[in-house]
Amino acid sequence: NWHGDPRTDRPRADQRARDGGPTGGRGRDTRRDWQNGSDRARTKDRGRFAAGRRQAPRGGTASSGGSAVHDEHGERVQKVLAAAGFGSRRACEELIVDGRVSVDGVLVTELGTRVDVARRRIEVDGAPVQTDPHTVTVALNKPAGVVSTMTDPEDRPTLAEFVANRSERLFHVGRLDIDSEGLILLTNDGELARRLTHPSFEVPKTYVVTVEGHVSRAVSARLREGIELEDGPAAADSVRVLDGTPSLALLELTLHSGRNRLVRRMLDAVGLPVVRLVRTAVGPIKLGDLKVGRTRVLGHAEVSALMRELGM
Repeated sequence: NWHGDPRTDRPRADQRARDGGPTGGRGRDTRRDWQNGSDRARTKDRGRFAAGRRQAPRGGTASSGGSAVHDEHGERVQKVLAAAGFGSRRACEELIVDGRVSVDGVLVTELGTRVDVARRRIEVDGAPVQTDPHTVTVALNKPAGVVSTMTDPEDRPTLAEFVANRSERLFHVGRLDIDSEGLILLTNDGELARRLTHPSFEVPKTYVVTVEGHVSRAVSARLREGIELEDGPAAADSVRVLDGTPSLALLELTLHSGRNRLVRRMLDAVGLPVVRLVRTAVGPIKLGDLKVGRTRVLGHAEVSALMRELGM
């Protein structure tokens, strides 16, 4: 009993309504148009549909719009991410749409979500975001002959000279002795500094050292197994010979301990006097190609990796 429109030979509107289509009946062409229209609508609104299909990271529950963490008096998540250096707001919106942002373990699924940055932990791809725009951490390639302090009563060169142009009040994290070179961090983040220097967090530090003499396998094994020093035993996590001549060797050592002049004392104890010592890494932060006496501000990815290393 199908009745067509004589002008188009297609189902009339009343017949299409009875057949159940929103704009047409069960005819093949009409059903295809209806389906294509739905597909276009889903593509246009892909943020809502795509995010709704994703699961929250770290066992959290995906919430429509992150309502469990939404605070109407807070800041929009994309604005917080942009301020933290993740790109423009449009780029940060894409991070949210792609399901890469969570707040306190809850996946954020709507661009209108607002959060209290003082109370909430924001993560991108599982890495924490530093949300305080006034917090900065700087990497310095310290030259030899500079003391690891901000002031010196003997008027020797200090770290302060290399960050004198910065408005923040920075303080150094850990030390390198006056004869050593390489990576040292300066920050105004008190909690980050506390964790980096506290022995319980055991942040590994890597050094490239030029020593006098030949480094045998037995000496490398002794450094890894531990050496008894005047202030207690010390051991390297790893020892690798990078290069060598009959009179000199280039070593890479990684240690967790940050005791005073520890690398030099360990190498002296095995008969390898140090000629030159350069620290090349602190945890996930690398010295890279930073020139001696120059500084650079750590990027958001580096800060996130450092925070994750420290359990922040």
